[in-house]
Amino acid sequence: MNRRSTVTLTALLIGGAVVTGGSVPALAGAATAHPRSGRHDDTRRAPERVVPAWVQLWNGDYALAGRIISPDVRVRAALLDGGDGSAVRGPAGMVDLIGQIRGAFPDLRFTVEVGPIVDGDHVVVRWVADGTYGGGFPGATAAPGTTVRFTGTDTLRVRHGLITDYWLNADTLLLTTQLGVQAA
Repeated sequence: MNRRSTVTLTALLIGGAVVTGGSVPALAGAATAHPRSGRHDDTRRAPERVVPAWVQLWNGDYALAGRIISPDVRVRAALLDGGDGSAVRGPAGMVDLIGQIRGAFPDLRFTVEVGPIVDGDHVVVRWVADGTYGGGFPGATAAPGTTVRFTGTDTLRVRHGLITDYWLNADTLLLTTQLGVQAA
């Protein structure tokens, strides 16, 4: 395990959301033109197609952000600093959020444990993160070098091949316990 959630775990989301209703399944074989490129995407598979790049992005390949994150992305999460994720804007905002988290755990690796599960334009994955603590997490008593493992669930809304909405639910209690953070 690595040192993943140091200083920026302040940015880690604890909350989540339940997505209900809304989407109508695409008709078999239906395709839509991408508004900027004119390319056609199979609407039944488009949400699932972003998952490998999404995981790579969280594993530190920041160059992918502009290819999969909408400039108008909406993040919904309960952050450790009390924020709700609404301050995260566009691909650069996602890179900043991920970079903050990875700052405390530079070798953090995310893997998909369950999914992807697709429902219309939504895709859900349950992930596991393994890493080594590098130090700097507020209130942590764990020594740098402590290995951590925690889990979470990401719900993504994908439109025209871009992530437009992101709901995060991460087990930060498990993480903060491994880091020896004491309740106030």
